[in-house]
This record gives sequence, C-alpha cells and structure tokens, in this order.
Amino acid sequence: MPNLKDLAITSPDIAHLERIADDHAGLKGNRVPRLEVTGVPEGTVELALIMHDPDAPMPHGFTHWVVYGIEPGEKVEITETTGRTAPNSDGKAEYVGPYPPAGHGQHHYYFWVYALNRKVEGEPTREEFLRDYADAVIEQARFVGTYSA
Repeated sequence: MPNLKDLAITSPDIAHLERIADDHAGLKGNRVPRLEVTGVPEGTVELALIMHDPDAPMPHGFTHWVVYGIEPGEKVEITETTGRTAPNSDGKAEYVGPYPPAGHGQHHYYFWVYALNRKVEGEPTREEFLRDYADAVIEQARFVGTYSA
C-alpha cells in the first residue's frame, strides 16, 4: 500500500484548487504548466505523471497528459521535454490542456505523481498503468487545478 508521506507535487503556474490560466487550456494557449516534485522517497527508480479530469462526461473521465521515465532527484522539474509522453484520452502522446464542454461547469484537473520502484515499460495508457504498476508505487501525491469554459 503506497503511503502519502513526503512526496509532493506543486506548480509555479497553478495554485492548488485554483483556476488554471487560459494559456494552459486546450483551446487557448495549450501551454504545458511547469511542475515541481520534492520529497522523492528512497528506492524510487522513476517517477510517472498523470494529469486527469474525472469530471469529463466520459466513463473514465479524460486523461490530458501522461509522462513516464522521469528521473528522480531531490527537486525534479517537469516541463514539456521531461521524460517520455504516453497517449492521452485522445490517443495522442502529448499534453492537451483543459477544455471542458461549454456549460458543463467547473472541472477538476488532478496532477498525480507516482514514485515507482521499477521502470515503466512502453507507453501504457492511464488505465493500463494503474492496473499494471499499482504494486510498484512507493508513494503518490497530487494537486488539483480547476477550469471552466
């Protein structure tokens, strides 16, 4: 069972539980937010990142960004060039910013970071990763931004 001890993910571009700026939104600037990871636990082989919108009107929500192969360190900065990007819910290996349907209200965008005790092979989707690597998670952390059209 993973713990929630020291691992933390933050962003200088997005405040926890605050609105994500338009320039990070899918139909606006689609600019990747800068993320920072600290408190990486001992034994971490790599980090994984998933940006997910559980409020999207789809059975499993919508995954906006998946990144594997992030090197652990004392302070890790994640940008558009960090690690290797895996398929989002559109099937594209790229960041796609928030774009909730007009009139659908406020959506929550979870930025999850996972400290893993083994490397992720290939480019699994979010669902495949959660199924196949749950036993490799040493620790996990998240922060949440919001957005509405």
